[in-house]
Parts: sequence; C-alpha cells; structure tokens
Amino acid sequence: MSLHRPFLPLVLAALATIPNLPAQDAPAPPVQEVAPTPKAAPDPAPAPPPKPEAKLSFQLENATLDGPWSGQQLVVTNAAGDRPSDVTASVDWKAEPAGVVTIDEHGYVKPAGNGKAVVTASLPGHRGPVARAEIAVNAFDTQPEIDFVNDVVPVFTKYGCNGGGCHGKSGGQNNFRLSLLGYEPWNDHDWLVRESRGRRIFPASPGHSLLLMKATGEIPHEGGIRMDKQSDDYATIVRWIRQGMPYQPEEAPRVERITVFPEERVLTAHAEQQLAVTAWFSDGTSRDISRLAIYEANQEEMAEVDETGHVILADETGTTSIMIRFQEHVAVFRATIPLGEKIEKLPEPKNFIDEQIFEKLTLLGLPPSPPADDHTFLRRVTVDIAGRLPTAEETEKFLASKDPDKRARTIDALLDSPDYAAYFAQKWAGIFRNKRAKDTYQRGTYAFHDWLRTSLQENVPYDELVTEILTASGEIGRNPAVGWYRAVKDQKEQMQDIAQVFLGIRMQCAQCHHHPYEKWSQDDYYSFAAFLTTVGRKPGEQPDEDIIFHRRTTAAMQNPNTKVTLKPTPLGAEPLELSPADDPRVALADWLTAEDNPWFARMLVNRYWKHFFSVGLVEPEDDMRVTNPASHPELLDGLATQFAADGFDLKELIRTICNSRTYQLSAVPNAHNVADSQNFSRYYPKRLQAEVLLDSINVVSKSTDTFRNQPQGVRATWLPDDKFNGDSYFLTVFGRPEMDSACECERVADANLAQSLHLINSDTIQTKLNHDAGRAAALAKATDRSDADRLSELYLYALAREPRAEELAAATAHLEKKRKRAAEKTDDELTPEKAEREAFEDILWALVNTKEFLFNH
Repeated sequence: MSLHRPFLPLVLAALATIPNLPAQDAPAPPVQEVAPTPKAAPDPAPAPPPKPEAKLSFQLENATLDGPWSGQQLVVTNAAGDRPSDVTASVDWKAEPAGVVTIDEHGYVKPAGNGKAVVTASLPGHRGPVARAEIAVNAFDTQPEIDFVNDVVPVFTKYGCNGGGCHGKSGGQNNFRLSLLGYEPWNDHDWLVRESRGRRIFPASPGHSLLLMKATGEIPHEGGIRMDKQSDDYATIVRWIRQGMPYQPEEAPRVERITVFPEERVLTAHAEQQLAVTAWFSDGTSRDISRLAIYEANQEEMAEVDETGHVILADETGTTSIMIRFQEHVAVFRATIPLGEKIEKLPEPKNFIDEQIFEKLTLLGLPPSPPADDHTFLRRVTVDIAGRLPTAEETEKFLASKDPDKRARTIDALLDSPDYAAYFAQKWAGIFRNKRAKDTYQRGTYAFHDWLRTSLQENVPYDELVTEILTASGEIGRNPAVGWYRAVKDQKEQMQDIAQVFLGIRMQCAQCHHHPYEKWSQDDYYSFAAFLTTVGRKPGEQPDEDIIFHRRTTAAMQNPNTKVTLKPTPLGAEPLELSPADDPRVALADWLTAEDNPWFARMLVNRYWKHFFSVGLVEPEDDMRVTNPASHPELLDGLATQFAADGFDLKELIRTICNSRTYQLSAVPNAHNVADSQNFSRYYPKRLQAEVLLDSINVVSKSTDTFRNQPQGVRATWLPDDKFNGDSYFLTVFGRPEMDSACECERVADANLAQSLHLINSDTIQTKLNHDAGRAAALAKATDRSDADRLSELYLYALAREPRAEELAAATAHLEKKRKRAAEKTDDELTPEKAEREAFEDILWALVNTKEFLFNH
C-alpha cells in the first residue's frame, strides 16, 4: 500500500514522535534491571492564611429582663478595620447556661427561665475576642400587669390600626375608632372596652374577640390580615384581655424619651445595620422597645428598614436617616455612605463652610468639581444676589480685571445695590403673604413691600426686622409692618406662620392631635397661639385698613379637647406670667429672637443656604424637626452661631456663603459626582425664577413689559404684590407665587412643557425678539461692525461670556446663509436688510432657549 503524497509529511512527523521503534522482525533487546530511583520527599503543605481579625462588642455589657414578656435587642459591632461595622446578622450566638434566654437570628433576646446567662457572639472564619454580655432574668414565673398605654396602644400603632387612613381618622372606620396614632389612650380604652357594649372584646375567650379575629383575618377585615396569631403582639393583647382589660397600674411611669443605638454610622454601600431602641421612663428605669417602635426611612431611595429595625442601605453616596417613633417620642439614626474615591486635591478653604464641606467630601471619597471660571461665577452671583443678569459692561470689566479679590469686591458691590434689596424684598413679600385681596389693599401692599425693601437695603438686623413685624401696632400708612396682620388675620394661622417661617416648625398637625413626627402636643399648639389672643383691630382711616393694637386683657387660649385654659408659653419652655397691660407679642419676640433660641438662627441660615445652593442643609427648608436631620449638622450649627454672633446681619451671611469655595465650584459634574444631590460637591443648577427670567429676556432682547400702576419699564423683580400675575401669563406659567401661604414651595421652580412651548412659539416672546427697537433690529442695522463683534454682544448679554469658536462659526454660517438667500433673490420679500434682521432674531431666539440661558449654573 502506498501513501498519498500530501499526507506523507504528517505521517513522518507522527512517527518521529515515537522513540526507538524496533524493526518488524528484529529480536527484542535483552531486559536490563534498573535500580529504582528514590522518591523525593513531598513539599510541606503551605501554611493556611491567617484568619482576619474581628473586634466584636455588644452595645451593652449587661441587661436585666423582668418578667416573661420582656426582651432585649443586641447589636454586634466589629471594630476591626477602618470604621465600625454591624455584623449582628452574621455572627454565631451562644448562651450559657442553657434554659435562661433564647436568641433569634436578629440578635433579639427573650427570657426562658429565671437566672443569669452569658451571651456571646462570634464571627465565623475570624479570630479575636467574641462579644460578651451578661443577661439576668427575673420574675419569669410571674404575670406582670399589662399597661394599656405602654404595652397595648403601641401595638395598634405598629400595625397601622390607629393611622389616619384607618381607625385613627376622624370618625373612625366601620363604626370603630381609635385616637390618631394613639395620642389619646384614655379615649382608646373607653372606645374598646365600653363603646358598642364592649362587643369587640370577649373576656371569656380572648382569641374569639372581634378585635383579634379581624386583625388575624379569621373573619373578613377591610384592612386585611394585620397580625400573626403566633406573634408576641397577639399574645400581648390576649394577656390584656385575660387580665380584665386594665388601663394602667397606679403610679405607672411614663415614657420621657427614647434613644437609638447606634445614632450614627459610616457604612459601605449595601451594608446592613441593626438598630436597638430604648425607652426611658419617669421613674428612672429603661426598657428595650425595639420590637414596638415604628421605623421609617426618610430617603427610601437610599435605605430601607423593616419592622425589626434592620436597615439595608442602597448604593447612593451621601447621608440618609431612619426615623424612629414610639408614642409621641422620636429618635433618628443617620447613616453616611461613602463613594470611596481617592481625592487628589481640594481647593484651598476660604472659610468654615469649605472646611465642613470638604471634610465631608473627604469622608465620602467624593471628588468635587473644579472651581467655576470667572464668567460663570459673575453670572451666577449676580442672579443669586441681585436677581438680574450682569450687563455687558460689568462682564467685560470683570473678565479683564487682574485683581485677586475681584470676586469678593463684586459680592460687596451687589449687596450694596438697590437690586439686592428689591430681589430679596420680593422673596420676603411672598413669605409674608403680601397679597392684594382687594383693590383697596394696594396702598398697604405697596407700603409693606417698600418697608421690606428699605429695611433690606439698610441692612436692618434680622432679629429687629422680625420684632418689628411681630409687635407692630397702628395703621399701615404710618407703620407698614402691620401689613402682615392684615394678610394673616386668624390667631391660629398667625401662630402657624410664625412657627414655620421663623422657627422651621410646622405646628399645623398639633391643632387636632399630637404631631406625628415631633414632640408638639395640642397644649403646645394652643399655649403658643395664646401669645396672639390680645391682638385687637379697629377701622382705620382708609377703606379696608385696620388699626392694630394690644387689648388690655389676660392672654390665654383654651384647648378645645381638654377644655383647659392655657397661658402663653414659648415652645419647649414654661408658661409666662403676664399682666393684662403686657403685650404678649413683646415677650414672644424677645424669646423668638434670643441668641440661644435653638431654631431662630438655624431656620434663617438654612433658608438662605437653599436660596444660593438650590438645596437646603435641611429639606424642606422650613421643616426643621429632629426627625428630619441636616445633611451637614455641624455646618448648620456653625452658620447659625456665626449669624447670631454677627448681630443677625443678613448681608454678612450672604457674604460668607458667596465667598466660600463651595459656592464657587463649577456646576459641571465630574465622573464621580454626577449623581450627587446633597453633598455640595458641585453647584446645582436651577431654573431662573419667573421674574428673573422675564427681566433677562427683556434685557437680552432690549424690550420691556408694562404693569398696571407701575412705572414704564419696571423690572418684574421689583413688583410689590401678587396682582401682577394677571398682567403677565409669562409670570404665571413660570411659577410666580400667588402669595397664599408662607411656604416658599408655592413658587414653581421646575421646568415643564408649557414653559417650553411658551418660549418656543408664543406671541409674547416673538414680539420681544423681533420688535423694531429691539436688540436684534439694532444689531442688524449696525453693518459697520463685524459679525464677530455683534455676535459677541449677544453672548455677553445672554451668557456673560464671549462665544466659543464653534458657536461663532455656527452663528456666522447662519448669517451667511440668510445673506445668500437674499442675494439669490429666491424670495422676493427677503431683502438684504430683512435677511440680516431675521438672522439675528433667529440667533437671539436660539440663545434664550438654551439651558445655559434658562438656568443659573
């Protein structure tokens, strides 16, 4: 057999790999014995890597469980590493001796018998000391008397039974009512035990009580299944019924406060944290209430929490918080989630604002954007302080200046300008509801706005300005500060506005029930409103104008629920003893504006911080409760302390904010801070306010608006009251407030489709852009100037900068295109003059529709 030639090399190669093949018929070689090669000793097995170290601890070293129904949440912290971390859900639990306590997977300890046990927790795969605590169990064989207020009502709150959407709403639900969130437990007890002849409870067989059968779904319940029959909460209600449904033991202690462990942690993205909550009682005792407290995440996109207090974080960089409630008491857990990037360099801090912000950014590992360039800063600060665009002359002068202090000097010049006073007077006029409800109110609204503007121009200290408003008496023509009392006439509404505007406390809820997220009760509400009960009114010299005066009578207000008459009482303080001759508003103003008032300065600096940064240190800016903590609490306190120390100087506060490196950061995000919305690693752009935007379009287009009873050409930021919204659809569609409330949220700051359509094709905008005396027409006629020079003017007015090369090329190309069409005479009506004007109108229209123009950045 012969091999085909192409395969021959392959076969030869294969044969070559077989060594010493004998010939087919050759005899086999003799076998030789070879001494065996000794085996080498095996390499020693590599040493196992050392186990990572764990430094475990509980939040307490010992605890006592009294009675068979008590419990204690343990939290295990691992202190090894850069920062503490929670490992409660990961450890192995052990309790010795057995039979004293049991521990579930969440670290919740329950009694199993009298005695003492040592509980330990170890982290699998780790070395180092275990966490250790001694737990004592007493009176396990007893049946402690149930406390309806502290044991039963919290169960109803936990399951939402007494919420505003269920039996806690006014009138109850399906003939069964409870007080909202359990704030009136005495009524709850009566309604459960006595109302409807007690049909909801079956003492002979508690499990067959209507109250429990509906909650567990054994019979139809509109609210669905709320409770498991095997739960401790179910057992609590059964025990209460078996004990005869007592209200409360004699001299039962009341809860004075609650605390949470930990209060604050720096954790990684997707980390977990177990919380433990303790109630502290009036008799000095304490009790774990981790399984009775209510947990709510303040920012659900950053964290979630379950009914056991187990928190799971998301991956959004920043600080979030969990609110904890028990009865009327609240506590807060704060978690900070770092990004973890290395920050190579930070701007040199200018003041304590930068020190605080940059410290937080370093902790987060969140690199900030670079400083804004000069033209961006100038436009930003001019809009924020003066409510207008910088002029072309101001821009050219600023950009050409080599003065290293030119930014600080610009801030000072803007604060000294009448535009600053007018812009912030408009802001405060909205907050103080300077609303012209009738045409006869015009004299008063104009006078009040003028008084505000003058006070701001003269830099009247904020505490004095507030005192003037609160204690104002007389007629509005002689004392314009009384204008607020005409805008807000109801005493309770006056109190609510005072609390919200000057303290950041929303008291509205406390009028009918205890505030759900605050410590304020109905007594707090009515005793605070009592400061305003002696405000009297009588007809003034002009129609619909009152004279405000103090009625010489004892200031007091009755709580309509308890029928108790209450004296004027500052929030969180003791009642005041005032004679009928004393105007209680003076005492109110003295307390309100005191340097040590914990809310007054903090509220104002937070309001102004939001004005300049778009986001408050507390959001919303006038909701300064414990359960809504600041993103930078030390900075907020520092600003407030400095503001008070500076004599409540508003201009100095603005100076401090605007001179900071933080305020002067670029709005352009880097690769790491694009999602940042609370850490101030960059400037957050905001749409120009309605009045500012209208004025800006007028400046750029060289047009004006006409408003009734106002000088020709007046700027919208100088308008004194709400009535001008009817004169300008633009102001309405872009969200100028109607001044119906004291909340700045009434101003619409968002962009929407109606606004876009109005800018693109409304007759109002088109008229401004193409009128004969406008900027586009003037530039079209200025043929002695170069295209670049004329286009530069447009950009300087609109964007406070020169056009970039690509922008200049695009605009020039559009001009040439129009000129070519006119030269070719393809359109008989398009003359060279008309083509030139249309081209500039087109370019101007395009500019005012850019985000760079519409937003302050």
